[in-house]
Amino acid sequence: MSEAVVAKRYADALFQLANEKNNVVKLISELEVVKEVFLNDKKMIDVLNHPRISNHDKMNIINGAFGQFDKDVINTLKILVERHRINVITSIVDHFVHLYNEANGVAAATVYSVRALSDEEKANLESSFKKQFNKQSVSIKNVVDPTLIGGMRIRVGNTIYDGSISGKLNRIKHNIVSASI
Repeated sequence: MSEAVVAKRYADALFQLANEKNNVVKLISELEVVKEVFLNDKKMIDVLNHPRISNHDKMNIINGAFGQFDKDVINTLKILVERHRINVITSIVDHFVHLYNEANGVAAATVYSVRALSDEEKANLESSFKKQFNKQSVSIKNVVDPTLIGGMRIRVGNTIYDGSISGKLNRIKHNIVSASI
């Protein structure tokens, strides 16, 4: 079974459980922390995947690192360790957040710009995207990317809006190359 399918199933189950307990928002914040830990600490993944370290020791590591978190988050991590699926944790978190966004009419947008956007610029983008995508709200994550030269690139779901200078230059280059062939 592919990792994407596995991650989706775990996220679906965890989301249903969180909905029943009415603590989805709390789990999202905790799962985001878990994701950051696993993205930034490759040694932890190596230790949790190591075949010579006992499951008991691995469970102690989980309890020590995430002991203050909700039991459902801890139990999910323990199940993933037992089933040798800890590598899918970041995909589980992403899918869990996607499920929450879909259920609450939230669109997640990543805005790549040369400089950090001001609050006013974020608010303007949010209001225009709310109308365009017919969503109740838009969550904007700003990523500074100096390679854009100017303008911005916006990703909402699988759609990318490229208004950057580097994107325009690449399109001009492509047109010149394809015209000369």
